Amino acid sequence: MSGAASIDTSHAGWRASLRLGLRAAHGRTILAERSHVGPLVVQRPFYPEGPVCHLYLVHPPGGVAGGDHLSLDLTAAPGAQGVVTTPAATKIYRSFGARIARMEQRLAVSDATLEWLPQETIVFRGARARLSTQVQLSGRARFIGWEILCLGRPASGERFDAGEVHQDFGIHLEGRPLWLDRLRLRGDEAALSEAWGLGGEPVLGTLLACPADAALRDMARAACGQAACTLVDGVLLVRLRGSQGETVRQEFERIWRALRPAFSGLAPHAPRIWAT
Repeated sequence: MSGAASIDTSHAGWRASLRLGLRAAHGRTILAERSHVGPLVVQRPFYPEGPVCHLYLVHPPGGVAGGDHLSLDLTAAPGAQGVVTTPAATKIYRSFGARIARMEQRLAVSDATLEWLPQETIVFRGARARLSTQVQLSGRARFIGWEILCLGRPASGERFDAGEVHQDFGIHLEGRPLWLDRLRLRGDEAALSEAWGLGGEPVLGTLLACPADAALRDMARAACGQAACTLVDGVLLVRLRGSQGETVRQEFERIWRALRPAFSGLAPHAPRIWAT
């Protein structure tokens, strides 16, 4: 899209777009660009570890419903170092009729380091969702991030036995695809319960890091509990199924803490919002 103001408002539901730009200036990373339309914002940048910019994405309505369309465009310019997270889990509510909830995130990292660490996305029973995170890397860019998908609300005994979700997570380097992950699930499919699918576990987490090598993969494996780690075309892939979103996120946080010094040259420093 050409700018935040171009968001389409011809359909029912919230329309929200947020454009952010990080760049290095005066020895630290600054939020050089920030524009939004609708209820998707960042309040202000935080600097709990000196020059690194921490951003918290906020969606004031508190959840996403059928017909809503949220769009994020984030650019990290050469030399920038950014950490992006959310203050709470993202909730996608039951859809009524044919309306679909859409969330699109486009992250462009050029000779910079970006850590994408959102809390889990909870898809309620009966929701119809389209989720996409696309990472475009160029130069000596470094990216580590995760997506955690929770189907239903296990803590409340709600199973995802109705609805559908599409989730895409991709990494490109200089326009060339390195990793393309496409998940398509319906609430009545055997993939939710069979061993070749989710095996009855309602939470699926995917962690990606690029560039990666065998040494980074081995570090991730040493930090893992139940997760599976592999290396594909210079991309570290970590997968984990679980019964609770918080459990998967804690496992990923443990892996991230183990990798961060070698990956980005920074000591582990979790966003403060995680402790609230």
